[in-house]
Amino acid sequence: MNPNRMTQVTFNLPGVGLWLTLFLCIWLLSTIGLGWLVKSVAILIAFLTLAPVIAFIGFRWWLRRNLVDSACPVCSSESVGLKGTEFRCASCGELLKVNQEEFVRVTPPGTIDVQAVEVNAKVIEDGD
Repeated sequence: MNPNRMTQVTFNLPGVGLWLTLFLCIWLLSTIGLGWLVKSVAILIAFLTLAPVIAFIGFRWWLRRNLVDSACPVCSSESVGLKGTEFRCASCGELLKVNQEEFVRVTPPGTIDVQAVEVNAKVIEDGD
């Protein structure tokens, strides 16, 4: 060993540097009086954490109020639509509008809806 060489002592304490830095930052902020800054950052983090949860709950509430599940008036197949919107029936392709809690056909002005009725016809034979 060389007696003129200085001995170096090192301590390997993982994680202590982080806690020491955090303690010094908090102490410095409390000494200067910048506690409001820490509180505002904490409020910002809480807002960023809670905002997506509140938005998801609000979207589900809105969707429950505005989603209509009803039958097509033309082909009677079940469809889903949003209130106040127009869409085409997936089954028959008819243009429908959501009115209140049911679907209504969208027709141009002057269109008359007619329902066909099946009539049983008797064949009359000529009796010569």
